Amino acid sequence: MGCVTRQRTPRCGGRVRRVMRSGAFSSWARTLAVGLVATSAFLAPAPGVAETAPIPRVPAGVTAAGAILIDQADGSVLMGRAIYTERPMASTTKIMTAVVVLETPGLDLDARIPVKSVYHRYAVWKDASTAHLHTGDSLTVRQLLYGLLLPSGSDAAYALADRFGHGSTRTARTAEFISRMNAKAAELGLSRTQFGSFDGLAPTSTNHITPRSLARLASYALGNEQFAAIVRTRTTSVPGWTASGGRRIYTWENTNQLLGRYWGVIGVKTGTTTPAGACLVFAITRGGRTLVGVVLHSASGDARYRDARLILDAAR
Repeated sequence: MGCVTRQRTPRCGGRVRRVMRSGAFSSWARTLAVGLVATSAFLAPAPGVAETAPIPRVPAGVTAAGAILIDQADGSVLMGRAIYTERPMASTTKIMTAVVVLETPGLDLDARIPVKSVYHRYAVWKDASTAHLHTGDSLTVRQLLYGLLLPSGSDAAYALADRFGHGSTRTARTAEFISRMNAKAAELGLSRTQFGSFDGLAPTSTNHITPRSLARLASYALGNEQFAAIVRTRTTSVPGWTASGGRRIYTWENTNQLLGRYWGVIGVKTGTTTPAGACLVFAITRGGRTLVGVVLHSASGDARYRDARLILDAAR
């Protein structure tokens, strides 16, 4: 029995060690440090400099309240609109959910996670997009990541947060997981960013980001091969294990309608709630160059794709 899902609108790095020789950096260490600063500058721009520098505007006709396009190689901003304004991000939150899972020390992607009834009940209560997980089934971490990022399953997000959070109760585990999402945002230097949930279904006051920070997060996430492989997948079928030892086939389609419809698109994630409007994080590889874009609060679900196309067309 297969399950095909769709997106719905809910109601509602490493450290640099200083190497000293005779009280000063050795020449090779100095060179290394300069190189690292140069290549990571897009993750932590100098306060008051990047945020006031003029940037090209997005094309006329883009409906999104906030938008940006960056070059993944150096983080340079190619065009944008209100790129430092905080906005709710809906299910694009799940990019960070995946990052925290994928960066878990000793991660076993083939480890099985049992599906609890509370995961399904949560998705129903929130009227959220779902991977249609069945209580009692077991799916691997890898499979749940597909369920998280393709159909944007809030039930899959809950399952992962419950499994990878630390604590004696579900509430404690999910809260600790969310705290690690925020810690990762701080580590990456994502300014004006806060995560209040593992799936984006939290009040705007506790779950918001800027287009600039979201583009930087997506650019970082795409550096993980597993993440990149998942978000460029248009559809997949995976076998889950039932409580009786049988198999259940889960079939998921990617909610990102740019995939396969705009040349070179390699992901990344959709999101929709009433406060956030229609959101889209997208990426394209063209001529050996990868560009990462964001539109937040487009006029409609269809408009977010038109907005992305307008932006990408202007970048040719």
